[in-house]
Amino acid sequence: MKKILVANRGEIALRVMKTAREMGIKTVAVYSEADRHSPHVRYADEAILLGPPPSSESYLLGDVIIEKAKALNVDAIHPGYGFLSENAGFAKKVKESGIVWIGPDTHAIEVMGSKLAAKEAVKSYDIPMVPGIDEAIEDVDKATSIAKEIGFPILIKASAGGGGKGMRVVEKETELESQMKRAISEAKSAFGDGSVFIEKYIASPRHIEIQVLADKHGNTVHLFERECSIQRRHQKVVEEAPSSVLSETLRENMGAAAVRVAKACDYVGAGTVEFLIDDDHNFYFLEMNTRLQVEHPVTELITGIDLVEQQIKVANGETLSFTQEDLKINGHAVELRVYAEDPLNDFLPSVGNLEVYKLPEGNGIRVDNGFEEGMEVPIYYDPMLAKLITYGKTREAAIQLMVEAIDAYEVEGIQTTLPFGKFVFENDAFRSGNFNTHFVKNNYSPEKLKAQFTEEAELAAKVVLRQYLKDSKQLRLPKS
Repeated sequence: MKKILVANRGEIALRVMKTAREMGIKTVAVYSEADRHSPHVRYADEAILLGPPPSSESYLLGDVIIEKAKALNVDAIHPGYGFLSENAGFAKKVKESGIVWIGPDTHAIEVMGSKLAAKEAVKSYDIPMVPGIDEAIEDVDKATSIAKEIGFPILIKASAGGGGKGMRVVEKETELESQMKRAISEAKSAFGDGSVFIEKYIASPRHIEIQVLADKHGNTVHLFERECSIQRRHQKVVEEAPSSVLSETLRENMGAAAVRVAKACDYVGAGTVEFLIDDDHNFYFLEMNTRLQVEHPVTELITGIDLVEQQIKVANGETLSFTQEDLKINGHAVELRVYAEDPLNDFLPSVGNLEVYKLPEGNGIRVDNGFEEGMEVPIYYDPMLAKLITYGKTREAAIQLMVEAIDAYEVEGIQTTLPFGKFVFENDAFRSGNFNTHFVKNNYSPEKLKAQFTEEAELAAKVVLRQYLKDSKQLRLPKS
């Protein structure tokens, strides 16, 4: 493999290209007119303009990407995450064109792309499932009967869903009909598929995911867990590895279950199996993501395994060079997704010019970044600027380094989630490890963040005043 095209943009495009370069592989960038001056475009050995800024006219043009790749004699395509990364049709066309697809087979993408199909696929593999119905349903009377059987509250979920779309919590029977209609409508609008199903709502879950890796020779391993319970609007914002809640026995059981899920769909490459854990530490299969995850760096830091390198090697037909017994957890890593969003205004997107943009540096600090000072943050794409990751020998050390790194991260011109991240990492509930997916709802408010700003400003003023008085005392001339 001599040349890879990265069908993505921003920090993940750069992330993939850096590993490819270290492996001696040339890279090709694709870009829209809005990203013409982006770092990933300059970093690549070659770059191709796809079209206007909207992703539907650029990054989602699979046929155009394949055509350009063939013209440049590209050996393989890495999709990153988002855009076409879980598009089975695109993966199939890439393979049919004679180009290597750095990802799982289309069968795995199709099966795991539907929550209902995924449930059906893993049925016979002894995977714990949330009580509910594993088929699409539109009949309100039937839904009511099922809900009564498993007990309220229940969760209505879109089969093709993600990111909280097409999802409704129903507390009582009288709300069921209206919430079903809303979920079906939202699912049709967001995914073109109105299929919904019902399962028991786990009131205060932890969201734990297991990283898996499989080659084409039947070898599958897991690389332990990531804690992903800090979310806003069902979107992850803070992740860590390992989780503070898993015992060794639970970790082994969940890891083994994740491997079985991967085998259920003949998975190849890097993938992630997601679970919910209830208050009694029972775990339930949620879904499988058939791509590299945004939060993969925390796994890399605690295992020493470069997941992009492994993706490329697996796609090239190589056998995994390690077994499950070879893998060990070493230290702790935490990650903050740095979004161009205003945490004081309901996390609304904040676009504009990065007048000041300086990244933190130092041992144990990693920034997977896609922007630089002076750039415009476009309105067309996901608002994530970068991922800030810190590593320490202990959870406490990693968290403390994260707080220091956030303080050293300078951004002016737009609002970001950096202050929100500091709020999380300094919060007692987070530091104790005693939290769940309702952390933001239970602990965060704009008022609390403003109060933190005020407290920090007052403390800083006191420090400045104390230093001023100290300096003044030292400078006084002794009386004659």
